[in-house]
Amino acid sequence: MDEKDTSPRRDGATRRAALWATLVAVPVTLAVAGFTFAKLAPESPDAEPSASASPRVQSSAPVEMPAPALAERPTILCRALMSQLPDSVRDLPQRPVTAGPEQNAAYGDPALTVACGGSPAQFPPTDEVWTVNKVCWHAAEEADATVLTTVDRETPIRVRVPKSYEPPLQWVISISDTIVSSVPSAKQAPSGCSA
Repeated sequence: MDEKDTSPRRDGATRRAALWATLVAVPVTLAVAGFTFAKLAPESPDAEPSASASPRVQSSAPVEMPAPALAERPTILCRALMSQLPDSVRDLPQRPVTAGPEQNAAYGDPALTVACGGSPAQFPPTDEVWTVNKVCWHAAEEADATVLTTVDRETPIRVRVPKSYEPPLQWVISISDTIVSSVPSAKQAPSGCSA
């Protein structure tokens, strides 16, 4: 007798649960279907391709870079730096270089280049310097690029950023992290550099 009394309650509870499941499942299914359709639907032929939708075309040719002879200590530091550089800088994949892969690296097309060693940057003491992830940089403008040079490391590192990649400091964030882990700080740094 007790079973007959509780079965209508169970049927009602089951129906309510089924109704709630349907009320939740139908909108979720429609939302997922709409999202999938929007992602898979081809663009109309009149639509302009967006800049983010088109992948960057990159040359596979090695980037021409000089490789001047370095003293023993800069050679060791540059090899350590190059061995730890990332495979890509932001969305720019690494490319081969024509000379000195133990002291040079290149990314993307047009090429963003990294050169380790050489002479320190020469600039007036009134010039600004910028600290990015604990590395202090000086910027020098060229016609088609900004050259960022470390001014607080044992050996200088130059990053040449093409004008099409403005603003230039955003491109040295991951490179700065690698510099900190592989190239020790210099004993002296310009007054504008902060640790």
